[in-house]
Amino acid sequence: MSELILTLNAGSSSLKFALFRAGLADAPAHLRGSLTGIGAEPRLKAKDEEGRIVFEQEWPEGAGPGDAGAAMQAIVARLSQAAEGEKVIAVGHRVVHGGLSHVEPVFVSDALVADLERLNPLAPLHQPHNLAGIAAARAAFPQARQVACFDTAFHRRHPFVNDTFALPRALYAEGVRRYGFHGLSYEYVAARVAQDRPDLAAGRVVIAHLGNGASMCAIRDGRSIGSTMGFSALDGLPMGTRCGQIDPGVLLYLMSAHGMDAAAISDLLYKQSGLKGLSGLSHDMRLLLASESREAGEAIDYFVFRVRREIGAMAAVLGGLDALVFTGGIGENAVPIRARICEALDWLGLALDAARNEEGRGDIAAPESRVRVLVVPTDEERRIAGHVRRLLEKAV
Repeated sequence: MSELILTLNAGSSSLKFALFRAGLADAPAHLRGSLTGIGAEPRLKAKDEEGRIVFEQEWPEGAGPGDAGAAMQAIVARLSQAAEGEKVIAVGHRVVHGGLSHVEPVFVSDALVADLERLNPLAPLHQPHNLAGIAAARAAFPQARQVACFDTAFHRRHPFVNDTFALPRALYAEGVRRYGFHGLSYEYVAARVAQDRPDLAAGRVVIAHLGNGASMCAIRDGRSIGSTMGFSALDGLPMGTRCGQIDPGVLLYLMSAHGMDAAAISDLLYKQSGLKGLSGLSHDMRLLLASESREAGEAIDYFVFRVRREIGAMAAVLGGLDALVFTGGIGENAVPIRARICEALDWLGLALDAARNEEGRGDIAAPESRVRVLVVPTDEERRIAGHVRRLLEKAV
């Protein structure tokens, strides 16, 4: 009986999963898929490593899985058929927030879950659903080892000046500091750059994780030394529905002039802002690029402007720039967005090759560019599986 590692990335209305052979560290996922539309119109789909559909299922609105537990049951039922004769020995979970204490992947325990629940207010869009996924997986796979892998861990060794706010020291000691997120993605991409371009990995690299969630990370010698995200997953770049950087005075104004409480402000900043709020149309960059509306164009303009601005900031953190790396759904696929971001960065010595940008693979910089520009697809699931293997080996 072959042994498998299952990885889970649980969100508010989706659950992404992948199966990896436990003994094949460098192999691609044996199977990967997602269950989307949880609580609305659920759709389950999985493909094998060749891209062939292994199973697919849809439910009408109001039917099918309504929460993470039901979603897990639906996935397990189909995985049991697809992986007959195989055994899931461990489940790796993406957990967005690890707080101050958790800087390495760790086996899940009741005490760990209780500790992570206290961090729910710091990542309300993600943490509760990550923990619901853990609960569902523990019930579905009681004999498997459960492993939590933290998005914040990659950034926990920042220099103090990149880690603090200019607030009283007591708040810093309490944990009010810059955590940074998307760490599993940055870990994977940085490792890929080190493998494929060790000459660049040893230098000053900015990785732009651009998607529905968006952030940037300044990396030197493979280490994160700066991030656009801060105390929460709201800061920095504008995102699909999140606002990005905002003057705290705006929040005080909304409280005093509009009578908004914490719940109303949270809903505004997390779910009604970003590309969705600016365009009044959608959070999906593909739809905005296809739209002819002025508001959609202005939302794209703002997104591009903020990315350029933060590239400059991250280059300042690093003291220069040797490579810019695009990843994430927008970073990997939106050719015109990459072009617009890069066209105003000639002052950094960066020049894009239009034909290579259209291809969207590898190094897309012009030969004369002093800064290399790479497109590297991220694979958080593979990184999680790697962490699980290492923990299992240590536990033997």
